[in-house]
Formats: sequence, structure tokens, C-alpha cells
Amino acid sequence: MCLAIPLQLIEINGSTAVGEAMGMRREIRVDFIDKPRIGDYVIVHAGFAIERLPEQQALDDLEAWEDVRNAIG
Repeated sequence: MCLAIPLQLIEINGSTAVGEAMGMRREIRVDFIDKPRIGDYVIVHAGFAIERLPEQQALDDLEAWEDVRNAIG
């Protein structure tokens, strides 16, 4: 089982990007995303964006992650 978190792309520089969610920023690779754009939501696993997500799905997923974070304190 893998856990992946959606991040919103806020900077793109070639094959690398910066994604942001829940107050954190991560440098990630976007090699697997066709024509990544700032504002896109992507699923990130092991430092690689592996899939683009519709905005509503990403927001729903982030809300679920926030629920988990609140549950564990």
C-alpha cells in the first residue's frame, strides 16, 4: 500500500516543480505529467507527481488528510 498526497503546483522549472498543501512545500519531479501547469493538483508519491487530479477531488482528498491529522493529534 502506498500513501500519496495531492499537492498544488506553485512553481515549475523544467522537470522539477514546487507543490504545496496543508502548509508544506515540497520540491517534486513532474516528468510523468503531460504539460504541467501552475495551479494543477497532482498526486505525489516518492517525490514524483504521478497523476493530475481534478480540483474538487484534490480538495476532498486534502480534507480527508486533515481529518486524519486531527484524529491523531
